[in-house]
Amino acid sequence: MLLNNTITLVDLGFNESLKLALLNYNKQHQTNYKAGRVAVVQRDLFTVYCEHGLIPATITGKYLFVNGFDCQPAVGDWVVYKKSQCSNSNAIIYDILPRFSKFSRKVAGDKLNEQIIASNINYLFICISLNNDFNLSRLERYLTMVFNSGVIPVIILTKCDLITDKDSKINEVKNIAVAVNVHAISSVTGEGICELNKYCKQGNTIALVGSSGVGKSTLINHLAGEELLKTNTVREKDDRGKHTTTHRQLIVLKNKAIVIDTPGMREFHLLAVSNAVSNTFKDIEDLAKHCKFKNCQHKTEPCCAVKQAIEYGELTQTRLNNYFKLQKEAAYMAKKEKRKLARNNRINNY
Repeated sequence: MLLNNTITLVDLGFNESLKLALLNYNKQHQTNYKAGRVAVVQRDLFTVYCEHGLIPATITGKYLFVNGFDCQPAVGDWVVYKKSQCSNSNAIIYDILPRFSKFSRKVAGDKLNEQIIASNINYLFICISLNNDFNLSRLERYLTMVFNSGVIPVIILTKCDLITDKDSKINEVKNIAVAVNVHAISSVTGEGICELNKYCKQGNTIALVGSSGVGKSTLINHLAGEELLKTNTVREKDDRGKHTTTHRQLIVLKNKAIVIDTPGMREFHLLAVSNAVSNTFKDIEDLAKHCKFKNCQHKTEPCCAVKQAIEYGELTQTRLNNYFKLQKEAAYMAKKEKRKLARNNRINNY
């Protein structure tokens, strides 16, 4: 992580809205705490950018008791802290200032808890390799969640030097990611990387997500102009990579743009985001408006505009199946969330 005397909290994104939020917090609690931005999270230990540099921090037990362990700060969060009285270097985090965006997923398993991948980000680089990792279904999952996050998605197709049908792959992506910028790049030849500089401006925060081995760390090194992060090769037999990045971390580039590196994701579970599913599959939603029946299920009904689009080659059956699958998953999550809310209300009213 780059840090020198020329980097200020303003460079890290501390704006007038956050200044006002901190002022109101101190006024309400009659304190004189400071604000810092979370750079690294490793379980319950944090590293925070503050006005004096990077400092290790922990969160108060009271905050965890009131909000729960799953609501602890994420990388990119602005937090309220003060220096520990028993240490010259450590800090204690008391609260999180309001976020303007966040990208998150459901935790693995049966729990409904939200896991925030990164917060207060302007752009999300969705990195997909153009080798055996190329997976449109996974891309649709990412897009479904990003449309509900307040973040601008940018699709990065890495390792374009390894294939000969680059243009056809780009068209496949553009067909399902309407109005989303798509860039094909190669870290070997340097192709397309300069086009990403327009996102890497001072004050902008960019998070990178994708599977292990797609080249996230290598791309960050190219954007930084130096070897900041360790990189690994992928296995030749299946093009899968090892977890080079083991935790999320915020990195300040030389031009004071900010990037957040994240570990590779093997699974990506949705939250209750039915509206976001509609945004991701807007082409199918628009076609459905022309079906004969308003409640058409796009399966066996006559005069179905969606099925006709498949027959004419305007839509693939795979994309329609993914639409059904994500709709069902989002509806299931919404149902579980409703039950959880009702159960909590009964407990509170007991």
